Amino acid sequence: MSQTLETVIQQALREVVESFSERYIVDGLLKKDAIITDLDKYTPELVESILTNAILNEAFTEDIAGATILKINDIIQMLEVDEYWSNSYTRYTNKIGLATNNHYLDEMTDVVLDFPYKDTILKAGMTKDDVSKEDAEESFLNEIVAREEIDVLLDKKILKNAKKYTKDGVFEASEIQDTDNLIIKGNNLLALYSLKERFAGKVKLIYIDPPYYFLKTKPTDTFTYNSNFSLSSWLTFLKNRLSIAYQLLSYDGLLFLSMSDEGTHYLKVMMDEIFGIENFIADVTWEARSSVSSDGLFSMNSNHILVYAKNKDAIDKNDFRLALDIETFKYDDNDGRGPYRLEPFDAPNIRKNLQYEITNPNTRDIYIPPKGRCWRTTKENYERWLADNRIRFGVNGTSKPQLKAYYSEVKMAGKGKASSSIWTIQPNSITWRETNTNTSATKHQQELFGEEVFTNPKPEELIKRVLELSTNEGDLVLDFFMGSGTTAAVAHKMNRQYIGIEQMDYIETVAVERLKKVIDGEQGGISQDVAWSGGGSFIYAELMDKNATFIDAVLNSKHSDELKAIFDDMKATLDFDFRVDLQEVDQSIWDEDFEMQKKILVKIIDKNQLYHNYSEIDDETIKSQLSQSDYDFNKSFYGEK
Repeated sequence: MSQTLETVIQQALREVVESFSERYIVDGLLKKDAIITDLDKYTPELVESILTNAILNEAFTEDIAGATILKINDIIQMLEVDEYWSNSYTRYTNKIGLATNNHYLDEMTDVVLDFPYKDTILKAGMTKDDVSKEDAEESFLNEIVAREEIDVLLDKKILKNAKKYTKDGVFEASEIQDTDNLIIKGNNLLALYSLKERFAGKVKLIYIDPPYYFLKTKPTDTFTYNSNFSLSSWLTFLKNRLSIAYQLLSYDGLLFLSMSDEGTHYLKVMMDEIFGIENFIADVTWEARSSVSSDGLFSMNSNHILVYAKNKDAIDKNDFRLALDIETFKYDDNDGRGPYRLEPFDAPNIRKNLQYEITNPNTRDIYIPPKGRCWRTTKENYERWLADNRIRFGVNGTSKPQLKAYYSEVKMAGKGKASSSIWTIQPNSITWRETNTNTSATKHQQELFGEEVFTNPKPEELIKRVLELSTNEGDLVLDFFMGSGTTAAVAHKMNRQYIGIEQMDYIETVAVERLKKVIDGEQGGISQDVAWSGGGSFIYAELMDKNATFIDAVLNSKHSDELKAIFDDMKATLDFDFRVDLQEVDQSIWDEDFEMQKKILVKIIDKNQLYHNYSEIDDETIKSQLSQSDYDFNKSFYGEK
């Protein structure tokens, strides 16, 4: 195909998609993912527009047995590989030897790494004006590493700066016990793989609140770092992490995942594949805010919580219950048995030995089970319970039989109340108000730190509900999007063991500081509900940086001269991607604008070497960078001590 003809076809396709306004075009750039998705679905209006364009009809159709066949895959291939559709960043990476082929999600074996540093390209609380058209379409902060490029990326990593926090102070940690709480700073995907050897099959609950998928860039976001992934990168990003997380779950383990409307349904399809559709439990609705907004057609006040089991058949429904409300046990005969509630004496099903007449001793009225039902026990048991004063004929003694269920006995039997998938205080409500909203969590944060240090944190009451349903004391809870540390704080107060992972620097200034206050007995959140008075401990450790240090330096640089000095250091000590033509980079990169320079320098770093692998720990050069305590901690953590 000649260059002239190629240009004509490209222009024809652009004219077609431009007719759909912002559906396929943003600030002059094609939304290739959206076009490819709609082509793959044979979206009628798009297909019709292509067929009615003479140039595209001639180039991409074929007549077979009198029928016109549109060669969808040829159009998709052109969109995926054609330089014409790429922005300047993609064209540059091709020029210096780097390129990524696109695949559908079910074929995707790539890994998405995220480098969530605040910089001039992407920053917290961004508005539409903060994001350039190129940044909105392709951001190096979400780095795709093709499977064939991976050799030791997912190997277990060395941990450093291990410290144990207790009520008595902070001490170097030279070992870890099976019951220790653990906080890890570092890339969560690589940290999860480092946990695999020690914790595979041991985690009872995973709760995560990951970056949300947004069709358009949002003014605000739950996360301080970028959530504005393309759909394919976002799904791959979560698939990578959920796949290894699945391996960490125990046989009867559960996963709760918070998500917004825009991403939930894409995510559920993918999670059905990972967990098995038969292990889906519920899509819970939670009211994230109570105030009503007039910005859109609806005030979006709720979020989703997707609930999956590793093996749904292993979940005992009597264990998957909320704590009993003592207030519902409102009767007391003052006979020493304590409060009770009245439960129906009939039950579903029809069994002959449970079909008999019951006479109300007060009115002499005779009762039989309602149609299609039976009594809940035999006549012999009924007579024994009646003699033991366990049967009551309504509040006034004039109606059908009811069973007295005593609080002490129900609690001892482990029977709580079932949870609705629409968590409410009142059955007819559509919101779960008893868990509070993000607003209450923000107030708690201000009480802890004197200011709002994290946007839209989840309230402790929400996590308490999740832990109450799915865990018992001593069970292991994992949150690998730790954020402000809510999950860890609640687990600590409820006497669950926990692991938290976060790579942002605020893990030390927010999450760790919050847990220190928990150990000291802070009384916010659920503290009074669970009678929390302080105590306990946790271990903090970091993945040992290697190339990640240079990424940090590049992203925090302020001008090109600083970048040139960093690049000189990189050339002296760094492991680069093996495909990179460094001479080409050095000759051409400084003609690009500053932000492009930063993108390219991050791109050419070998992502396999972000952190030091544990296999290197006895190398003298590496060992000399570790304290004896850290060396011993690694040996303990990986079971070699």
